[in-house]
Amino acid sequence: MPTDDILLDCEEAMEKATTYLAQELRGIRTGRASVGLVDHIKVPYYGSPTDLRQLASIATPQPDMIVIKPFDPGSVKDIERAIQASELGITPATDGKVIRLPIPPLSMDRRKTLAAQIKKMAEAAKVTVRNARRDMNKQAEQEEKDNLMTEDEAEKCRAEIQKLTDEYGSRLDTLLDEKTKEIMES
Repeated sequence: MPTDDILLDCEEAMEKATTYLAQELRGIRTGRASVGLVDHIKVPYYGSPTDLRQLASIATPQPDMIVIKPFDPGSVKDIERAIQASELGITPATDGKVIRLPIPPLSMDRRKTLAAQIKKMAEAAKVTVRNARRDMNKQAEQEEKDNLMTEDEAEKCRAEIQKLTDEYGSRLDTLLDEKTKEIMES
């Protein structure tokens, strides 16, 4: 496997970890209304779990309110149950056609708990990035052992892998810092 393929596999694994963390952070409540809080909620619709964003239009007309308008008015009860079953901790208000989610302000204790929770999530993503580095370094060593790569090429490959690891670690830190700031300020 050439150096380019090893680096591509490494970058792909690290990008997946970063993307996953970004998606998870979107679902963390900050005290401000955000479509990202609910758009990933799975709603049992005609027997199959479907993302809420596929069943309804979701808007935030006010900083403390999410409004969900289902495309099919018959799915209002299913959406309401799915929101209550989720870990949001928000009770939906329904008028039969539209679901409103009032977003209460967060207490300081809850903010600190959320900050600790997202820090753990970011650390798990960093572990994934480091595991990708380890696996690709092993791959480079194996290539060198099998005489498919020179010692210099293997060393250069390991340096590039470390460079990718540093870059993605920095991206994860940035995501964590931005979300922590958002939680503490809102």
